[in-house]
Amino acid sequence: MNARAMSPVLIGRGAELGELRDALAAAPGAVLVGGDAGLGKTRLIEEFTRTADARVLVGGCLELGSDGLPFAPFTTVLRRLVRDIGIDGVAALVPRGDTGGLARLLPEFGEPESDAATGEERARLFEVVLTLLERLADQGPLVLVIEDAHWADRSTRDLLAFLVRNLGTGPVLIVLTYRTDELHRAHPLRPLLAGLERLGRVRRTQLGGLTRADVSALVTELLGQTPPPGLVERIEARSEGNPLFIEALLCDDGGLVCELPESLRDLLLAGVQRLPEETQDVLRDASGGSTRIEHALLAAVSGLDDAALTRVLRPAVAANVLVVDGDGYAFRHALIREAVHDDLLPGEHTRLHTRYAETMENDPSLVPAGRLWAELSYHWKQAHNSTWALVASWRAAGEARKALAYAECLAMLERVLQLWDLVPDAPERTGATYTKILVDAGIAAELAGEYDRGIKLVTAALKEVEAAAGERDTERWAMLLVLRAKMRYQMARPGFVEDLRAAVDALPADPPTALRAQALSRLGNYVRVTSEIGAARDAAQESLAIARRLGDPVAEAEALITLFCADFDYGRGDDLAKVEAAADRAGNHPVLLRHYVIKSHFLEGAGRHAEAAAVAAHGKEMAREYGVVRTQGTFLSINQAEPLVSLGRWDEAMAVMNHALEQDPAITTRTSLLVLTGWVALARGDLATARARLATSREIKNFKAEWLKTQDYFSTLWLEANLALAEGRPGAALDAVRPVLDHDGGLPDDARYAWPTLVAGAAACAELGDSAEELRRIEERAAGLRSTGPLQHAHCLTFAAELARARGVLDAAAWEEAATAWEKLGNPYQRARALLRFAEASLAGGDHDGAAATLGTAADLAGELGARLLAEHIGDLLRRTRGPRRGDAPAPFGLTPREFEVLRLVAEGRSNRDIAEELFISVKTASVHVSNILGKLEVASRGEAAAAAHRLALFAAPKDPRVRA
Repeated sequence: MNARAMSPVLIGRGAELGELRDALAAAPGAVLVGGDAGLGKTRLIEEFTRTADARVLVGGCLELGSDGLPFAPFTTVLRRLVRDIGIDGVAALVPRGDTGGLARLLPEFGEPESDAATGEERARLFEVVLTLLERLADQGPLVLVIEDAHWADRSTRDLLAFLVRNLGTGPVLIVLTYRTDELHRAHPLRPLLAGLERLGRVRRTQLGGLTRADVSALVTELLGQTPPPGLVERIEARSEGNPLFIEALLCDDGGLVCELPESLRDLLLAGVQRLPEETQDVLRDASGGSTRIEHALLAAVSGLDDAALTRVLRPAVAANVLVVDGDGYAFRHALIREAVHDDLLPGEHTRLHTRYAETMENDPSLVPAGRLWAELSYHWKQAHNSTWALVASWRAAGEARKALAYAECLAMLERVLQLWDLVPDAPERTGATYTKILVDAGIAAELAGEYDRGIKLVTAALKEVEAAAGERDTERWAMLLVLRAKMRYQMARPGFVEDLRAAVDALPADPPTALRAQALSRLGNYVRVTSEIGAARDAAQESLAIARRLGDPVAEAEALITLFCADFDYGRGDDLAKVEAAADRAGNHPVLLRHYVIKSHFLEGAGRHAEAAAVAAHGKEMAREYGVVRTQGTFLSINQAEPLVSLGRWDEAMAVMNHALEQDPAITTRTSLLVLTGWVALARGDLATARARLATSREIKNFKAEWLKTQDYFSTLWLEANLALAEGRPGAALDAVRPVLDHDGGLPDDARYAWPTLVAGAAACAELGDSAEELRRIEERAAGLRSTGPLQHAHCLTFAAELARARGVLDAAAWEEAATAWEKLGNPYQRARALLRFAEASLAGGDHDGAAATLGTAADLAGELGARLLAEHIGDLLRRTRGPRRGDAPAPFGLTPREFEVLRLVAEGRSNRDIAEELFISVKTASVHVSNILGKLEVASRGEAAAAAHRLALFAAPKDPRVRA
């Protein structure tokens, strides 16, 4: 398959782009941009220069070495400049119009004075180029980009050093790009970079590989759709986040290329092929290992002693093909190792890996602790020895399981399954059946968060159990159904409730088993999200009874957690304490982690934000300890981030959520993270990001599945409604709220997630003005909510105040009470929003001084948060609050300050109703003011009053936003 074309969208370089823009704003100066080939230096510069408000001149160095064409990039720059402004235009910019010094750069400026430049001519050329840049900068900011400086000749390097060191005060920014992988230890660019970096006006930026989240975004952009499960992880591992490699490795059909494209292979092998032959031989030996290989192991495999190996590898290290890494070596990039390895002939390949395996078996000390069987599995498989590869893989899976390395355990078990039919005595070699391998692999997949693979493995195991001769193993069959249900739930796929009910039906009620208790608890936990709260309670109660009858503390704790979740009541702190005690007695880490999830969720819902964040953080640390960061750890990240957002600690919350997204979490977790990060973006005024997060969340989640219409669904609708309100589309906001109205209770934790959406709906009705029927439905839905705890009380107060506003009543007391409630909870954003409404109501009542003080507090809160949209609304209202004050100087023509303000609005063509809304006065009062103005100006109409105001230039003309300051 052909590789994909380059993405038109720049992914994951926001920080570096920001550094370049900051450098331009602070010019004069220079930025040194380094990075390996393919990391996107040119793409970054293109994006920067495309959006920079500056003249841009670009030149590139040629791959001709130090003996190549001198001043090549400056010749390119000058040629383009001549095309833009002509020779005369260039001459006008240099001293006395003398362009002779530029003749060495471009023949259009004549012949050089001599064949070989003297020191004086060289100095004059440097001064002319510097002057040319500074004169251009007099016309506006200037960016000079010199690309591929690792190929720069001596003259170019000298001129660059001169320019950077001698820039004046004009807004000139010099940007230098270079490949770090080309900078061997003796490279002539190294001294220049070191010298420039010591200058105060020079910044150095090093591009690294893309994060997991950025790789996912890039692959999504290239495919035009959400990547299939596992693709992002595989392509990240091979590409190490290099954008060029990602694009080259991705097939048109959405898979990975089987072989490296020739162009990419040539790029990777270029540095290797310049090395001595004996060095290349040892690199071929090294390619049989991993990206990193110990010196002792490579010596044993290659047959060289320490001194000889060191001598042979020194050129590879000097050329930056290998880097020294502790007591071993690492290929600078995994794809270099892959390219070298792919060049091996078939016989060489088999012999090399056989040599590796035999060397490790003879001396296991050459392999890091805990890695022996995994390494042997790989090498025996590469050597096409299926028997020993299977044995080693089975042993490696066991070691990985003990180490809680579930992803590696899954990989080893899947290798066993692949080799099973190739080894006739596989059951004897492993002491296990094929079905057991499938079951173990399914369990490992669930723990590793590889749910799609896990569902397939468990389904295959179920078929094996069902096809077994004799009586079916009911216990194993039911266990597999429970396992598949858990993964189907995480993947947002239907069938999980049916799996659990089938498992419960298959297991005997008397005598009961621990598995039946587990299945019932899980069933109760899942059916509650399908509006079957009663069935959830019944299942949890039966599970609890079985657990206590069996004396099983783990099953008892699971049942108590499910029972607690069946009906959240944020006043039930005592019940939570009982659940916590049961979880502690169980001493089982999955139960403890589930308890941390529930406790942090409860504390946040109760408005105890700081406690919630601390509990979730502790749970995340436990998830890391037990090897389930990608599953339970990322879910707990939501429970940590949500209270941080409530507390106004948005930067911390975003760091937590972005890290979780980089782990490629399950769909149900990812959608919650997308919605919450989208809301923070919206509050900060980044509507584009908010739209993108909302769209991605909607794309990922299948809203047709009834069971999904729970907290995630309501939160998504809440974000959609608030985004529509921010965009001035109250009708669309009301459309987003309607599905919440259709679900009139019966959902888990209904009030907690319905309240914010209903508040947005009431706000939309207030904006629309004529939506009595929708407002009635919203009020009825709110009346049916069973609210508990101080957080929901604050939402109730906010809703009541918003409801009154939708009916045309600005209730200052209601908004003040809501603001106080939010203050007690420590939620600065909601408090600032309520204070804004309180100030509006105060103004409507004529309390201008009180409103101004309230708005000052709200402005401080919004400013500290970086809540741009809210701050803009507060600032706009603050500018309109100032009414006539004692001691104000009289306005012209005897107008009062308030009348003067009204005249300004009349001059803008505003109606009495518009004036009343702008100044928070009644329409009648506005009419009285207008009548007084007409009398004092001695004019007969509003039009004459406006004309007089303009003729006398009483008000400054509004500034045209298109005119730059």
